[in-house]
Amino acid sequence: MNSGPSRLIPVSLENRLTIVRPHVGLTHIKVSIANPAKPKRAIDLKFLVDSGALYSVIPAALLRKLGVKPHSKRTFILADGSEITRKLGDVLFRLNGRQGAAPVIFGEKEDSTLLGAVSLKALGMALDPIKRELRPLPMVLAWHTLSQ
Repeated sequence: MNSGPSRLIPVSLENRLTIVRPHVGLTHIKVSIANPAKPKRAIDLKFLVDSGALYSVIPAALLRKLGVKPHSKRTFILADGSEITRKLGDVLFRLNGRQGAAPVIFGEKEDSTLLGAVSLKALGMALDPIKRELRPLPMVLAWHTLSQ
């Protein structure tokens, strides 16, 4: 595993049938992704679920194939303290009847394909850290009453 500065590992799942565990302690899942502007044109992609990463990382070539365009750039700090800059764009995620849109990092050659926390939350899902499975998030709506 390459851990040099070009290796991006940002850090954040549902139906047990779609989860694949090729390595102990790692959770992989297949998710459908699409360009929000062209949602019918989608591809299935296998992600490493990383609940400690904020954004998901998707290979730039796949995003270009879907017609996703970057809207900004951000600088990220890697585990070794080095900094890298990557482009960001928006993607529609679909998993087991759920869907949500989230910003994603345009991954480069050495970057891992990751499903991060923002994408998980957009899907209404969270990773169970003990069972390494995706679970629905409790959807709490704070009710505020104005006192007169």
